[in-house]
Amino acid sequence: MAVTAAMFASAAGYRGRFAPSPTGPLHMGSLVTALASWLDARAHGGQWLVRIEDIDMPRCVRGADQDILQTLARLGMTPDEPPVWQSRRETHYAEALRRLDAAGQLYPCGCSRKEIADSLVHVRERHQTLGYPGTCRHGLNGKLPRAWRVRVPDGPAATICFDDRWQGRQCQDLETELGDFVLRRADGLWAYQLAVVVDDGLQGITHIVRGADLLDSTPRQIHLQHLLDLPTPSYLHVPVVVNEIGEKLSKQSGAQAIDTGAPLEALRQAGMNLGLANHEGNVRDWLARATEDWRQRMAAA
Repeated sequence: MAVTAAMFASAAGYRGRFAPSPTGPLHMGSLVTALASWLDARAHGGQWLVRIEDIDMPRCVRGADQDILQTLARLGMTPDEPPVWQSRRETHYAEALRRLDAAGQLYPCGCSRKEIADSLVHVRERHQTLGYPGTCRHGLNGKLPRAWRVRVPDGPAATICFDDRWQGRQCQDLETELGDFVLRRADGLWAYQLAVVVDDGLQGITHIVRGADLLDSTPRQIHLQHLLDLPTPSYLHVPVVVNEIGEKLSKQSGAQAIDTGAPLEALRQAGMNLGLANHEGNVRDWLARATEDWRQRMAAA
């Protein structure tokens, strides 16, 4: 099925989503994102969906998806539609890749990460995050194809700007700061950037609320939305939760699973990370008051 603007526009009103990767149980960092997306949907009188982003299967933990869904339900956050799994949607990603290839927007790349790093030793500091220098843009030069990259625009068209509801105006020059980026990886897996754009389009997502660690992914996704003729959703990136030494709270940094035996305390802690008032009462009452707080503070943004 092709992703089209008409399909996107068929969704009436606000449609938001929480899209966790099932690499472990829900922790406070991911709960803050889940809560923010849920509150924003409820404050707008909209729908809230859950999408399990398990496209990177080697990183996924068996049973983590169900654990996440059960934890959300215990905390009073149940999606308005059945959850979807990215691993069951690969035909949609293949169709989007085919469309981009037919439009001349893709090319095969034979470079390894080491080769890219070596080619950037003498360039400016901004490239030290392995921005791609375009080595294979005009041909493989005898290399075997490893991945598929999408072309980014040249010149002024390379600058993508958007207004984030929390972070303010954001701009990125895709040409100088990033380069042509991968849509299908060398290991055959689909890149996050393609999968998330296709899924948001198919699900009719109008508002995206997620962590600020994904802020610099947004210009790439907007570029793909343009190429696939999809409208750009509204974006809100909440600050990430950090541990005592300033590291992003994550499974890799040893974040603890949410204690579902104390759901109200978990919600109150997540709410404090979002600057919400510390309400009393049961889970249902707390969510209702937090929704009103969010509506007054953020819904008009």
